Amino acid sequence: MGNTPGTTLEELSACESHQWYRKFMTECPSGQLTFYEFKKFFGLKNLSETSNEYVTTMFKTFDINDDGCIDFMEYVAALSLVLKGGVQQKLCWYFKLYDVDGSGCIDREELLLIFKAIRAINGVEQEISAEEFTDMVFDKIDLNGDGQLSLDEFMEGIQADEVLLKMLTQSLDLTHIVKKIYSDINSDQQCH
Repeated sequence: MGNTPGTTLEELSACESHQWYRKFMTECPSGQLTFYEFKKFFGLKNLSETSNEYVTTMFKTFDINDDGCIDFMEYVAALSLVLKGGVQQKLCWYFKLYDVDGSGCIDREELLLIFKAIRAINGVEQEISAEEFTDMVFDKIDLNGDGQLSLDEFMEGIQADEVLLKMLTQSLDLTHIVKKIYSDINSDQQCH
């Protein structure tokens, strides 16, 4: 995210942490972010069924204790991953996100479904179709040819292929969401 002030956790001052908390509590006075509030919080409206499934999966990956709500600590953990997470941490999260059915493996349908949904939400045209991307991933990293990617295959394969790593990282870049939160926080400050 560059060297914009407050873009890494180390740079978050006590004041900024308080602002994050205030923003969270303003949007979620109960201290619990439900799925409906999650979509509203990030401005995700009028989603297709596929995109809505992706957002549901994303919500579940952030809901660490699986209670159907995201509390402030889970929110901070999610932001920490986005802002500060290393390649390994992010790849583990991506794997969990792509493993829609929670089977411990990613199949072609899951990868295609999530990749299409991500594109719909991000609204960015890519030079390669979702189908071509899915085929490329499986051709390059499904070493045993079983049509499923284990966590090990996924982690090792993506890290070993610069092109796939870049494409995956760019497609799942959530910095625009973080920037929106910062923008909301800054506009709230100017109003007070």
